[in-house]
Amino acid sequence: MPSRTPSAARKTAFALTVLTSSLALLTTACTGQSSSGASDDASANTTINFWHAWSAPNEVKAVNALIAGFEKAHPNIHVNVVSNMTDDKINQALRSGGDKAPDVISSFTTNNVGKFCSSGALVDLNPFFKKSGIDPETTFPKAMNEYTQYDGNRCTAPLLGDAYGLYYNKTAFKKAGITSPPKTWTEFTADAKKLTITQGDSYKQLGFMPDYHGWETTTEHYAAQFSPTYFTSDGKSNIAKDPAFTEAFTLQKNLVDDLGGFQKLEKYRATLGDEWGEKHPFQTGQVAMQLDGEWRLGMAVDAKTKFDIGVAPLPVPDDQVSQYGKGYITGTIAGIAATSKKQNAAWEFVKYITTDTDAVVNFSNAIHNVPSTLAALKSPKLKYDPRFKTFLDIAANPNSTTSPASINGGVYLATIQNFGYDYESGKVKDLKSGLEATAQQIDTDIAQAK
Repeated sequence: MPSRTPSAARKTAFALTVLTSSLALLTTACTGQSSSGASDDASANTTINFWHAWSAPNEVKAVNALIAGFEKAHPNIHVNVVSNMTDDKINQALRSGGDKAPDVISSFTTNNVGKFCSSGALVDLNPFFKKSGIDPETTFPKAMNEYTQYDGNRCTAPLLGDAYGLYYNKTAFKKAGITSPPKTWTEFTADAKKLTITQGDSYKQLGFMPDYHGWETTTEHYAAQFSPTYFTSDGKSNIAKDPAFTEAFTLQKNLVDDLGGFQKLEKYRATLGDEWGEKHPFQTGQVAMQLDGEWRLGMAVDAKTKFDIGVAPLPVPDDQVSQYGKGYITGTIAGIAATSKKQNAAWEFVKYITTDTDAVVNFSNAIHNVPSTLAALKSPKLKYDPRFKTFLDIAANPNSTTSPASINGGVYLATIQNFGYDYESGKVKDLKSGLEATAQQIDTDIAQAK
């Protein structure tokens, strides 16, 4: 069952800004190297350093097994592994270099791929893929292929992924007379109302918690179902011009109003459990539907929920019903440090952990994240709860989307999210002018980062 608790992967707006600031230091500290700068002999006996963020015992065990598989296939390359590394520590090491610094890193923070690439902290992997005869566009799912590069620079590769879908309480559905999960947002809204049972000035059961301060109900997760275009071809923010954003914000605000209003929902939310504990409100039955990633299934099962759990793709706009099955995709990334003097050996490791089908499948089976190659997604060696297939299908769906890379990392997402807070609470009432002001702020921030 999915067991990842990606507290490091789902950042708050503040954490995103802090991380981007620390990455800014890399701009003057590193310069990228092409494949011509990688002169080490990958067939020689050597040791490379691999820094990663996984910390749970089962995850560390899985990473070590992944490394053991690589060392068996490449007995001349030894991997010195350092686990439980935060992005801040990784960034400092990438900046300073040295014998103990990482040659290969993995990070949960895909939002900062643009900064990793543009700063030169990680090398462009395109020449390495070409040299190895690997086409990333036919190797990786579309969304994963997109979030691992910026402006033609593919400085990272996907290393397992996360896909977002809809969890629903089948027992509550049956009591409410709902026979199947909603496919459109119109159906979803109707179901959320049916599933909501008020109790005094609060709720006995809430159909869905729509607030942006909720659990995974972020602006980018909502917007993904509308297939948005965040930036124009010349790099300007498109959120005020693309109707997908207007529709997504309108949908969420209507849900807030239809289910009791912002103040009532926030008061109820304050009484509920946190995202990573056993008292998560979906697991306790206090919320009947939940937008969440693939890891929630394992956590809900481990919490021994008292109802039957259903899993389905998130709904889509009524006029996009033919695209039902898509979702938001993100995940872990791997890259080679620009300061590494062993880039050819490091590439052999990155190539193995990100493109070897059996290696990806075994790693996915061990930590229960979504496989990150198209071949691994179809592998008969995958082991999973039948409900987990929903996330495999979402990951493979060519209509699934992600957040595009930006030169200043996830700052633009934090800006959009902060606007979402103001709009849902009523602090900002004019959506059109609010989106225009937000777009201007995004453009200003990006200009200052260049």
